Amino acid sequence: MAKVALVGLGLVGRAWAVSFSRAGHEVAIWDEKPEAIDDALRFVNKVLPDLDAHGLLRDEAPVNVRRAHSLEEALDGASYVQENTPEDVTLKKRVFATLDRIADPEAVLASSTSAILPSLFTGGLTGRARCLVAHPINPPYLIPAVEIIPASWTDPETVETAAEFMRAAGHAPIVMKREIDGFVVNRLQGALLEEAFRLVADGFATTEDVDTAVREGLALRWSFIGPFETIDLNAPGGVRDYAERYQKIYARIFPTTQRRIDWTGPAMDGIEAERRERLPAERLGERQAWRDRRLMALAAHKRHADQEIGA
Repeated sequence: MAKVALVGLGLVGRAWAVSFSRAGHEVAIWDEKPEAIDDALRFVNKVLPDLDAHGLLRDEAPVNVRRAHSLEEALDGASYVQENTPEDVTLKKRVFATLDRIADPEAVLASSTSAILPSLFTGGLTGRARCLVAHPINPPYLIPAVEIIPASWTDPETVETAAEFMRAAGHAPIVMKREIDGFVVNRLQGALLEEAFRLVADGFATTEDVDTAVREGLALRWSFIGPFETIDLNAPGGVRDYAERYQKIYARIFPTTQRRIDWTGPAMDGIEAERRERLPAERLGERQAWRDRRLMALAAHKRHADQEIGA
């Protein structure tokens, strides 16, 4: 197993610590704020019993997360580096310049950024060919998908190395051919959210109606098959048959989707009021913990179903 270095230990960084250590890697964690390292270690120790209870730990892989007392110590001997600093392109440039200078020349340098294109902070680096984005869907120790996004100069071998590293750690890499703003997941999620805001703002449905449509409708299929496989199975002749049967419906809908609702404008007053009525603000943390337990149960179910029914 490899040594992995995690640089930056917010919500995403500490979640990666669980994911990579569960795969059997030695994980060195570092943050410029010592208290962030303390918080990350406490988080790992807190979440492990829940994962174990759902059968989501590898028996043969002891969890090995250790504190690094300096960035140099964290990077020493690491073959894979995951950066998790705030979403600031100037900061990313500075951090990656340091990583490129200190890390082993053969190490993959990956960023968890959810919104910054890799070309914007790796272009001036001597080792830019080994840099890319590996963007998780939070929390990564419960949601396998991870987006692998290269810049135009990223070595294809680096892309494959990163993708294989993620697969071996139990992840499902989305290997993009080239970079685009929003990557894949946020572009798909954004399209759904834009329509959700329109439906509520225009008075066609409540927030709970929209959530029900996804939670009790679309998401049940989407939890084990994606949109292309969904339509491939929803017409007798497959995906082309579906398009021929139903394209006119979506073509008729499309013009009404070309208008944005300001997410922080007047519509938010009603949306927030509906959400706070269903979930008071002081219970958000409690509900987040509930979400994570449900994700654990779903992950355990999917693993069992893959074994019993097939993936």
